[in-house]
Amino acid sequence: MAIDIVSEMETDFICLKDIARYRDAERTDYLIQNWLRNRNTIEFLGIWEQLNNPGFEPIEFDGFKKQSGLNSFILTAKQWIEKTGAVGLISKAGRYGGTYAHNTKPPGTSSSARCPKRGFLRPVSSRP
Repeated sequence: MAIDIVSEMETDFICLKDIARYRDAERTDYLIQNWLRNRNTIEFLGIWEQLNNPGFEPIEFDGFKKQSGLNSFILTAKQWIEKTGAVGLISKAGRYGGTYAHNTKPPGTSSSARCPKRGFLRPVSSRP
């Protein structure tokens, strides 16, 4: 299986649906939605957006952060994007759609090497 990468706004975005497919090929949307419900995920995305997105809505973010972890809390990528003005996730509908995450290149790696964990939170504007 390959992981799709799309370019938008001069930035690469990796397909979370393709990554989730490694875990459970039939329930990728469910896996992504559960991942988005997690408090650690919400905090991580919120910090990334605050560092990289001047149009991010911190008040909406605080509301999601307070609700995260509750059994009744449901969040989709589309809701996150629309309510917070997020630019780190893209949600595309349709047959070839999916949920895509900003693929920040960590410092000290070549342009062809990508490591999603190391350096992810470094502000995009401060990278060389």
